[in-house]
Amino acid sequence: MNVVEVFLPLDTGRGEPIPLETIEGLVAGLSDRFGGATAYTREPALGLWRRATTIERDRIIVVEVMVEQLDEQWWSDYRQRLEREFSQERVLIRATVCRTI
Repeated sequence: MNVVEVFLPLDTGRGEPIPLETIEGLVAGLSDRFGGATAYTREPALGLWRRATTIERDRIIVVEVMVEQLDEQWWSDYRQRLEREFSQERVLIRATVCRTI
């Protein structure tokens, strides 16, 4: 079993808010494809990262999906799609092997 976490930006790379309907559609799409998805939306997380001499800020939520088999190519393609749609240099998607108990 694998837990896949999508660190989903709430603003485009140009600083424009991503509509709530778009976020909800992405979560629903992941749920339809994988049989479930959990979006941690209560409070957006604030990501800080250094770029040259400035500090960049990102508002994100984390969407979590559990999958039996990890299709790395599909997730890589999905990440690239999100980067294009949201004008992001990089969207983080990480997978962790886990056991259910």
